[in-house]
Amino acid sequence: MTASPEAGSGRLAGRVAVITGASRGIGLAVAARLVAEGARVAITGRKPEPLAAAAAALGGEAVAIGIPGRADDPEHRAAALARTVETFGRPDILVNNAGINPAYGPLLDLDDAAARKIFEVNVLGTLAWIREACRAGLAQGGSVINLSSVAGLRSSPGIAFYGVSKAAVIALTEQLAVELGPAVRVNAIAPAVVKTRFAEALYVGREAEVSAGYPLKRLGEPDDIAAAAAFLASDDSAWITGQTLVVDGGITITGGV
Repeated sequence: MTASPEAGSGRLAGRVAVITGASRGIGLAVAARLVAEGARVAITGRKPEPLAAAAAALGGEAVAIGIPGRADDPEHRAAALARTVETFGRPDILVNNAGINPAYGPLLDLDDAAARKIFEVNVLGTLAWIREACRAGLAQGGSVINLSSVAGLRSSPGIAFYGVSKAAVIALTEQLAVELGPAVRVNAIAPAVVKTRFAEALYVGREAEVSAGYPLKRLGEPDDIAAAAAFLASDDSAWITGQTLVVDGGITITGGV
C-alpha cells in the first residue's frame, strides 16, 4: 500500500471520498490510491483499532479519517457522512466496498437468514450509502463506484447467492446511473479472485492451480482494483456511467469465474 502524506496534487486533488469496508484489503488499497492521487478520504470498517491504524498509515487526519461501524447500520451511515462533511467537506466520491458472504454451498441448502443478511449488506446497504452520500452533497456532482464481482456475471457454484447479490449490484448501478445523471456518474467494478483475506477460501493452498486458469496467469492484487477505482473516480472517465468494469485477469473470457 502506498499513499502520499499530503493531498492536493494529482487528478483527484481537492476531492473528498468515502470508502466503506476499508480497514484492509481492496478497500484500503483503494483509499491509498485515492490519497496518492490527491483526495482526502473517510474510511469505514467494523473494528475501531484496525481502522485507526489504516487511517494513520494513509497519512493521518490531514488526509484520512476512520469512522467505525457496521455498513448496514443506518446510524453509522449518517454519522460517517456527517463527520466527513465536518472534517473535509461534501463528498465527491463514494466507493461501496463493504460486502459479506457468510454462506457456502448449494442454493437449495442456503439458510434464509443468511440470504437476507447477504442481500441486506451487499445490495440494500449499497443503495443506502448512496442515498446518504447524496443527502450529504454528492448529488451536486461526483462519482459512485460499487464493488460487484464476476460472480454476478455468471454462475458461481458454492457462492451462488453472493453472486445473486452482486448481479443485483450491477442492476442497481445501471438504474442509479440513469436516475442520478448527469451530475453523478455511477459505475461498478467486477473483480475475479483477488488475494485478500475475504477471498482466501478460493485460493489458499492451491494458488498455482487457480492462477493457471487465468490468461494472465496470476490472481488479482488489491492494487489492481484500486487502479480501476481511481480511473472511475477521476475525470478520465467523465463520459462513462452505468458500466461494470471487469477486472479479472481474463478469466471470464475463458468461460470460468
